[in-house]
Amino acid sequence: MKTLILAAGYATRLYPLTKHWPKPLLVVKEKPIINHIIEKIDGLKENNEIIVITNEKFLQQFKDWAKNNKTKAKLTVLSDKTTSADGRLGSIGDINFAINEHAIDEDLLVIGGDNLFSFDLERFVKSCRKKKINAAIGLYDIKDPAMVKNFGVVTLDKKNKIIDFKEKPKKSASTLISMCIYCFAKENLKLIKKYISRKDCHDTSGDYIKWLSCEIDVSGYTFNGTWYDIGDIITFYHANIAFNG
Repeated sequence: MKTLILAAGYATRLYPLTKHWPKPLLVVKEKPIINHIIEKIDGLKENNEIIVITNEKFLQQFKDWAKNNKTKAKLTVLSDKTTSADGRLGSIGDINFAINEHAIDEDLLVIGGDNLFSFDLERFVKSCRKKKINAAIGLYDIKDPAMVKNFGVVTLDKKNKIIDFKEKPKKSASTLISMCIYCFAKENLKLIKKYISRKDCHDTSGDYIKWLSCEIDVSGYTFNGTWYDIGDIITFYHANIAFNG
C-alpha cells in the first residue's frame, strides 16, 4: 500500500499566511501540519511509501522539508507541474496525475494535506482490507445540523455503504460529513481516469465520491476524535488552540 498526501493547493483563503508558504507546512504545536499526518501514517504497518504531491510554486519548500524528515516508509515529493491557482488540477486531477506519473499499482490511501486529526488510521485501513472494500471514505459526525451547509454530507445504509452524497446542502437529516481521507483498492484506481475523461467532470473529491458511489459500492468509516480541515485563518486559529491545549 502507498499513501498520497494532497499538498498542491494554493490556499488563497489563508492569505497572507500562505502567499509564499504552503498550507501543509504551517506550524501547529511546534511542527508542520503535514508532520502530524505523517506520524499517523507511520503507524500503518502495510504502508511502504508516502508520496507528497505539490505544485511548482512550493516544490522547493517541500524538498527542503523532506530532507530534514525521517519516515518509516520511503518519502517522495512530486510536483503536478502547475504554477498558479488558475491552472490547478484539483484534488482528483492530482490523484490521477500521481497515479500515472508515479505508476502506482497498489492499494492507495489518500489524505488531504490540510487535515489535522487525533485519531488512528490503522483501524480504517484494516477495516478496508479485512472486508475487501472497493473504496472507502473517512467520515466525521459534526452533530450540528446547522453546520452541514459547509461540507459534503453523506448518508449511509445499515451496512455503512454510501447511499447519498450532497455537497453543501441547506438541510440534511445526516450530520456525517466527508473528510479528505480515502482508501482505494488498486483494481479501482482506473475509475479515476474514467471520471476525469467525462465532459461534466468536476475536480473536487466530493463530486468524484458521489459519482463513484453510483459505479461501485463505497463504504463510509466514521472516525472519532478531534479533526480540523484547515480551510481558513479562523479554523487554523482554533486548531492551534485545540492542539496546544
